[in-house]
Amino acid sequence: MKQTSIAVLLSLALVLPAGLASAEKADRTKPMNVEADALRYDDLRQTSVFTGKVVVTKGTIVIRGARVDVRQDPEGYQHGIVTAEPGKLAFYRQKRDGVDEFIEGEGETIEYDGKADRVKFIKRAELRRYRGAAVSDEMVGSVITYDNSTDVFSVDGGPASAAVGGRIRAVISPRQGASAPAAAGQGAIQLRPSTTLDGAGK
Repeated sequence: MKQTSIAVLLSLALVLPAGLASAEKADRTKPMNVEADALRYDDLRQTSVFTGKVVVTKGTIVIRGARVDVRQDPEGYQHGIVTAEPGKLAFYRQKRDGVDEFIEGEGETIEYDGKADRVKFIKRAELRRYRGAAVSDEMVGSVITYDNSTDVFSVDGGPASAAVGGRIRAVISPRQGASAPAAAGQGAIQLRPSTTLDGAGK
């Protein structure tokens, strides 16, 4: 029986602190630095193909995979497709603007669109948000799209999901500053015993 994909849109307004900026804005204008075993560059088509343990850095962005295909459009924006080694996952990490937080994800294929400021993780997709060194939120699905410009995650289930039954799985922590229930004796209303049935004093 064919597994029906499940689409879940999670607005980061629900899972991130209010007023939090999007991903590091300066990354879009930073040069792309690449280490690899081999490069094939086509100047006419403005395409580059890096192969062999590829490591890409672009500002705070870090990308790792077996192959990275990069295309630059006429406006100068870079678009990349990262492919993992067989049986492994490609990797993407980026700092969020103005805070000590990182978005980190993996998939068999990763698509990076510099113009739309969007990253897509395809097959066995995983996405994590770190506050400092601690994992705050975590999502698993078949396809995960992270839109930096709108601060929205899109998580689709399906046969390629690592979650049981091809479903999506998400763990979302409360916002920072969310008030916890008052503990006994700490701001809770104190009840006084009454000595009469109607509560009036003698």
